[in-house]
Amino acid sequence: MANEVHAPPEEASMTSLLRGIINDVGDLIRQEIRFARTELKTDARKLTRAGAVLALGVGIASVGVVLVAFMVVHLIHTLSGSPDSASIPLWGCYGIVAAVFLVVGAGLGFMGCQSLQKINPLPEQTAQSVKENVEWIMNSK
Repeated sequence: MANEVHAPPEEASMTSLLRGIINDVGDLIRQEIRFARTELKTDARKLTRAGAVLALGVGIASVGVVLVAFMVVHLIHTLSGSPDSASIPLWGCYGIVAAVFLVVGAGLGFMGCQSLQKINPLPEQTAQSVKENVEWIMNSK
């Protein structure tokens, strides 16, 4: 037909190249998002399993700690004097053992808080991949 206007071959190829680049960048972004989701899900599963095992271990160890604490209290009470008349009353022995456990617990709690502050919750592999892609796009211009 005589009324149709056709773009010269150079403009058509430039337009299709630009459209292809835009589509490729969009695909790349979608793939990065998919990769980040997969990485986060994997990390969440590992964290859940580790948390369950940790909780079970802490629960069992807590029972043992309570029993050891009772044993230490009665040992201090027995060793503080003759069994009939101990020089440290039983309540004092409980206080000594409780103070030791409070100091140790506070120290461990502080160390745990310090460790948690060092953890990076972001997906590191995805961040590195995105950084490399951005550098590649910037250098290809």
